[in-house]
Amino acid sequence: MFILLFIAIILALIFSFWTGFTDAAYAISTVIGTRTLKPIQAVALSTIGNLIGMMFGSAVAITIGKGIISETAASGEVIIAALAGALIFDIISSWIYSLPISETHVLIGGLIGGGVAAHGWEVVKFQGIINKVIIPMIFSPFIAMGITFLIGVFVIRMFRKVIANKINKYFKRLEIVSALFFSITDGTNDAQKIMGIMTVLLLYYGYISEFVIPLWVIIASYITLSLGTFLGGWKIVKTMATKITKLKPYQGFSVGVGSSAILGVTAIFGLPVSSTHVANGSIMGVGLCRRKKAVKWGTTRKIVWAWIISMPLAAVFSFIIYNLIVLFV
Repeated sequence: MFILLFIAIILALIFSFWTGFTDAAYAISTVIGTRTLKPIQAVALSTIGNLIGMMFGSAVAITIGKGIISETAASGEVIIAALAGALIFDIISSWIYSLPISETHVLIGGLIGGGVAAHGWEVVKFQGIINKVIIPMIFSPFIAMGITFLIGVFVIRMFRKVIANKINKYFKRLEIVSALFFSITDGTNDAQKIMGIMTVLLLYYGYISEFVIPLWVIIASYITLSLGTFLGGWKIVKTMATKITKLKPYQGFSVGVGSSAILGVTAIFGLPVSSTHVANGSIMGVGLCRRKKAVKWGTTRKIVWAWIISMPLAAVFSFIIYNLIVLFV
């Protein structure tokens, strides 16, 4: 039993590292795309922001740990299958094909696939998934798009008589601040998912008596996430920074403000939304400030299709992996 728990926790920390490795793109893509910061400076900024995020709550962790599948189904085998299936699909999609896949939704898909493989559909908490995952997944990109569009339009109208080069100097500074806040809220959201996984494992095996997140779990989750962020996923950064729309400093600022506002609010309410979805919606929103053709819709369609298939395919991968695991355990 201890071996399964140990392997599951190690795999959870690897998933945390991988999330930071790829999610670095979302918070810093704008400051790189506008050449406000050099890549190493942007990564350092995002790493610091992820660590600061440690101070803000655990509502998302509770949703992931208790709101997707029953706690009584969260055995080592199920969690290993969930994480392995999620990682395999994620690595294929994001690293090989450079698509900004949502680690949130491949993880949730993995939990569903592993849980169903072990215990059937009765362990899946459909009401919680619909209310806290599916609905936010559908609406968060559009809300992000609308918010950043409005911010971008407001900035354009407010400073339309100011020389562009002059105002860009100020917005580059503001863009750095907004990227930091984006990183803080992104770190808060993403690390909590791993905290939820690790805590429900400890609860299942009797190392804790109630769903209270141990301090070492919090620290380990944030350190591995931040380490992954520091090393970065530059192929994803390129997609986010250049292949959706060409960004200017005021647009980068708008993306940071809009994205961090959504991620912060949803983290408070325990909604595990995807920073991938939010960031993409935000970037599309500021692109539309200029004109419809400013957004590269071909890239956007590929990203949307990747979102649609991510949860069910991760579930299938995890279902298969669970059945392979039980052959040897």
